[in-house]
Amino acid sequence: MKVSDYILQRLREWEVDHVFAYAGDGINGLLAAWGRAGDEPRFVQSRHEEMSAFQAVGYAKFSGKVGVCAATSGPGAIHLLNGLYDAKLDHVPVVALVGQTDRSAMGGSYQQEVDLQSLYKDVASDFCETATVPEQLPNLIDRAFRTAYARRTVTAVIIPADVQELDYSPPTHAFKMVPSSMGLGRYAPVPADADVQRAAEVLNAGEKVAVLIGQGARNARAEVEELADVLGAGVAKALLGKDVLPDDLPYVTGAIGLLGTRPSYELMRDCDTLLMIGSSFPYTQFMPELDQARGVQIDIDPHMIGLRYPFEVNLVGDARETLRRLLPHLRRKEERAWREKIEKDVARWWEVMQRRAAVDADPVNPEYVVHALDGRLPDDAIVTADSGSAANWYARHLRLRGRMRGSLSGTLATMGPGVPYAIGAKFAHPDRPAIALVGDGAMQMNGMMEMVTAAKYRQRWSDPRLIVAVLNNRDLNQVTWEMRAMSGAPQFEESQHIPDLPYAEIAQRIGLDGVRVEKPEQVEAAWDRALAADRPFVVDFRTDPAVPPIPPHASLDQIEAAASAIAQGDSDRGSMVRQGLKAKVQEMLPGTRHRDDRPGAGADDSAEGRS
Repeated sequence: MKVSDYILQRLREWEVDHVFAYAGDGINGLLAAWGRAGDEPRFVQSRHEEMSAFQAVGYAKFSGKVGVCAATSGPGAIHLLNGLYDAKLDHVPVVALVGQTDRSAMGGSYQQEVDLQSLYKDVASDFCETATVPEQLPNLIDRAFRTAYARRTVTAVIIPADVQELDYSPPTHAFKMVPSSMGLGRYAPVPADADVQRAAEVLNAGEKVAVLIGQGARNARAEVEELADVLGAGVAKALLGKDVLPDDLPYVTGAIGLLGTRPSYELMRDCDTLLMIGSSFPYTQFMPELDQARGVQIDIDPHMIGLRYPFEVNLVGDARETLRRLLPHLRRKEERAWREKIEKDVARWWEVMQRRAAVDADPVNPEYVVHALDGRLPDDAIVTADSGSAANWYARHLRLRGRMRGSLSGTLATMGPGVPYAIGAKFAHPDRPAIALVGDGAMQMNGMMEMVTAAKYRQRWSDPRLIVAVLNNRDLNQVTWEMRAMSGAPQFEESQHIPDLPYAEIAQRIGLDGVRVEKPEQVEAAWDRALAADRPFVVDFRTDPAVPPIPPHASLDQIEAAASAIAQGDSDRGSMVRQGLKAKVQEMLPGTRHRDDRPGAGADDSAEGRS
């Protein structure tokens, strides 16, 4: 058995089913071992190492297991970095196996020699080691996995090419040998009883309690629901926690922040007590004023506790176990006026979203595209969104409920993970449909080529549906609007305009399917066709770049900056004014009559009603 054979064996013992990777001579020994091992664990070939890392992140996010990626030395290792940073910043466990030049060439300015220890010392700061002799294994592999799981982070094992070819010999019972053992013990840390009691006193004293949850509360859904009921609280969600609590609960105010909802903004603006669970939401300006609310935070990581707000009590512990200890100390709030206001605000918000989706645009309103998907989402759907304006509509128009899952690049907010996340999700759950909402910029950056990966592996998925919705507005739209709203600068066409590609036609040429949508009345039929497809499907939605993705609670400074951009001659200023006014008017209208809120239902969703 060679070192490379042993590495794959150890991966199997860690129950690794897939390694997302791309070939190169720096990992030739591993590739040969894969051949001898009958492709176990399965080698999943992307079109680019960055996509392999993104796929590993998507797999980890939706499976709950460590994602594993592999790449060759030099350029391959460099290409992994963006995806690995995405994992690190979103606290996702990923292990990278990276090749290196032969030990005899190291330090000799050899071809593709890069100082990988220095290159990876930040992204894999918790564990990054180089194997120089066989006896270092299995310890390096085991520690990489244990650290990734325990600290929810990125780890790396660097394996020089000649080490991969050595005969494997295990560590012995001898001086300076380090044996190892398999597995990670399960544990759920809890805070001290005195801290729990102090937290209960703060929450019991509050009259207007707001809860902010993130992905760290995912295993505590039932406990969060019980707490919200007892305290009469509203619950806002950081984007990485969008699937933690169902959006159809009447007190769930939805996303918070730049991409958030008005009910979440008002929940934070008006509360007198804040409880934050499992989130490192970074935008303090969207939280209560610093002297407004008493605060309690629950987080499993003491390094991340007390980071965003002057919390009065910090509870370090697992969200579910901590809430189970906290709940018996909480008193039910009999006065429900605060809760009733929240529920009224949420109900009106969804009416506003329906009206905004119905606004006419040229040619198609992107809000209508995503709103039409909302009622059509399969119960077991996995939804990914790319960075950009697509993330706005994902945050505001999709109601994730039941078993639905969703994610995007949260803290790094990098372009390009939408499609590879969905591919990673398909390998984690081949029996569930995956839907990616991406802008045309991200699709051109790398999403289109990853449809080749989908075509390569689609026969291995029992549910063949991988749907990519391209919001094709020929503009790098989020940056365009940020320039207008943040800088008062008009659109700089040389940087913002991008070519119009036939995305659906390209998908058909590689054996997939797709359709181009250029009229509002085609939207719902396109979604129905995609959701009934027997293979991956691309929907090319021609959307209007003038529909504003700015927050519904935009500040006066942002409005003045956008007006300045118009005054300076923005090339799209006529449409900007028209669409911005139309969107804003929908928020100013009073509550409307009850109606069927499903896309496609009632006169308000007819072609004539979208004006």
